[in-house]
Amino acid sequence: MEKIFKLKENGTTVKTEVIAGITTFLSMAYILVVNPNLLSAAGMDAQAVFAATAVSAAFATLIMAFYANYPVALASGMGLNAYFAFTVVPQLAEQGVENPWQVALTAILVEGIIFIILSLFKFRETLVNKVPANLKYGISAGIGLFIVIVALKGAGITIGNEATLVGLGDLSSAPVYLALLGVIIIAILWHFNVKGAILIGIVATWIFGMIAEVCGVPVGEFSLIPDFSNYALFAPLQKMGTETLFKFDFAFVAKNVVNFSVIVFAFLFVDLFDTVGTLIGVAQQGNLLNEKGELPRVGRALAADAIGTCAGACLGTSTVTSFVESTTGVAAGGRTGLTAATSAIMFILALPLYPIFLAIPSFATAPALIFVGLLMLKNITKMNFDDDIADTVGGFFAIIMMPFSYSIATGIMFGIISWVVLKVFTGKIKDVHPVMWVSFALFVVRIVTIVLGVAS
Repeated sequence: MEKIFKLKENGTTVKTEVIAGITTFLSMAYILVVNPNLLSAAGMDAQAVFAATAVSAAFATLIMAFYANYPVALASGMGLNAYFAFTVVPQLAEQGVENPWQVALTAILVEGIIFIILSLFKFRETLVNKVPANLKYGISAGIGLFIVIVALKGAGITIGNEATLVGLGDLSSAPVYLALLGVIIIAILWHFNVKGAILIGIVATWIFGMIAEVCGVPVGEFSLIPDFSNYALFAPLQKMGTETLFKFDFAFVAKNVVNFSVIVFAFLFVDLFDTVGTLIGVAQQGNLLNEKGELPRVGRALAADAIGTCAGACLGTSTVTSFVESTTGVAAGGRTGLTAATSAIMFILALPLYPIFLAIPSFATAPALIFVGLLMLKNITKMNFDDDIADTVGGFFAIIMMPFSYSIATGIMFGIISWVVLKVFTGKIKDVHPVMWVSFALFVVRIVTIVLGVAS
């Protein structure tokens, strides 16, 4: 373990890394529930998607663990799966395409191949390392707020409101007060330096939820108690082999190059900057940046992401990307690839034990995400608000636009565009690195496609 992951050099232990890996997995286990539900709406088999999600997550995360040695787990990305199911597939169906989800999987495969090519030219690696310090801190803090609002929404603490956009949920609802109780539990354990405080908080909240259910208190649409009725050990894998494995449609690509290119660009664009933002956020949280503010071995981390995307498309799931929930494991002490390797093993274990993992509700993982959001928000204190106006405004936009647009990539877009524009108009154009100009141009193109209605 020491030779592979360099635990002593990173100031960690096997026990800490394992706990951190389990914590990360439990914080992102919801993807094993959400992804099959979303992609089944696009006409795909739910059990097959479940298996594809678990296997691709394990595969990509193991690459991250052993090739990059970072505590970052990967899985089918949220937002990208919704775009897959509710934008791309319906649009293709309207055009008369018989199996539109196969075209979408083909686009994801091509996206992954493009990412691998970009990795060879170190474009994404340079982007991560050349983002200005204030933007990095702003991105990290913004991701903190983003995962908080995701958690609040998942637990029902925050709800939609037509008059004010958001509002307070039903405080008499069991998931709401159980999630809030979970935050208090984690905070108390954290105060007393209890190892695995975040993991304990997740499990405790889940247990309290099961107790509430047994006592007749409504805790949601589904039971929190694992259900093994009609259990079949290899059913998900068998479904994946027959329903989604290598189900591509290259014939459509040959006849609709322009239309297909737009689909690929949308997947490529969001995944590119979501991944960059996530890696920066996790690196800031775990103090993984070097003295120059750069992330060592970032090229390897990005390669794991690209290879994972290709593998996910082959297995039958939407874009595989680095998960911001990895910050929960980092907050629990994870610093090396052993954390990621543990998470990968948990994804494999989820295949035969899926009734157990599917029973963990979002309100049980919400306390972990809320508390990690608090920890990430502290990066605001590292920002310099009194020096360069471009750095100040760029970082500020990154912070506010992530939660308020419900998109990490959008936050980065506003941060980078405002930073470049202000650098130009304040006479500091020489400070803009070429990779930032490329990013700026990509974001401008993105805005144009949104305005013209060819992307969302």
